[in-house]
Amino acid sequence: MNASYQKYILNFKRPSGTSRGVMTEKETWFIILEKEGKRGIGECGILRSLSIDDRPDYEEKLEWVCENIHLGQDKLWEELIEFPSIQFGVETAFRLLEAENPYLLFPSEFTQSRAPIPINGLVWMGEEAYMKEQIEDKIKQGFNCIKLKIGAIDFVYELGLLRFIRDNFTPEQIEIRVDANGAFSSNEALGKLIQLSEYKLHSIEQPIKQHQHDSMAELCKTTPLPIALDEELIGVFTHEAKDALLQKIKPQYIILKPSLVGGFKGCAEWIALAEKYNIGWWITSALESNIGLNAIAQWTYLQNNSMPQGLGTGALYTNNFDCPLEVVNGKLTYNTELQWNVDF
Repeated sequence: MNASYQKYILNFKRPSGTSRGVMTEKETWFIILEKEGKRGIGECGILRSLSIDDRPDYEEKLEWVCENIHLGQDKLWEELIEFPSIQFGVETAFRLLEAENPYLLFPSEFTQSRAPIPINGLVWMGEEAYMKEQIEDKIKQGFNCIKLKIGAIDFVYELGLLRFIRDNFTPEQIEIRVDANGAFSSNEALGKLIQLSEYKLHSIEQPIKQHQHDSMAELCKTTPLPIALDEELIGVFTHEAKDALLQKIKPQYIILKPSLVGGFKGCAEWIALAEKYNIGWWITSALESNIGLNAIAQWTYLQNNSMPQGLGTGALYTNNFDCPLEVVNGKLTYNTELQWNVDF
């Protein structure tokens, strides 16, 4: 088996803002396995300043994986416990190497164009007028679940955007999720959640920064609207640590990004624990290219979760790869009439 890796820079069509800053590009890496004329590509996508494996020896670890590919998928996964994005890339590459179709990991009704995946429409932070324009566009595109990034512009303006939606659409017509990316201080968080709850939101992601377990547990206990943990799951590696975190905080939901929590195997561990404690969950991509998004979407469909998933990021880039994934009427579809075009 031959193993190599390659870096790739994804360019945003428009600068995209979160409470951590504005992104104009996103770097990602691909592990490429070749054997007997077949090829498997896995994406290792890190988010700078967020991924636990955003560290100086990242490329060195990719080299190590390629040199030790003979260890096999399971052994490599164990050795890569502190590099969840590479775990995801290795899982995907090995599975595709064995697949009949080079991009078909998990054949299903989804990959046969028979069953779409409901997704949320993502509204990025920006000036009030730009965010309102995005909201209107998502509604026109047929989304009935909208996710807004909040925490970067004036909170009063953000409340005004929520009021704009609720003045025109009931909770039954449009479900609203908000994502604070840890933007609120622990002292102000409950007060802001009370104000947000007036707009009948589905949930808020990560209202305060991670690693404040006592404060987050108290918030989840007293909150007037459901809280979903996101960044809080990053860097929690062992089964025991995951179990302890969920027992301590008792969130209403957790959000799983395979690139950030150890690929499909890491997500499956979190899901089993969430269901043990009656905690809801959904899957979200982490700004991967269509190669990573394709893998996540195919796996997500098999999890039989009817909630809208966070998989609508494929159209963000000017230089993404052509693929069968399409967003139609607020759902992610797999159009078998469309072809892949990966030029490396």
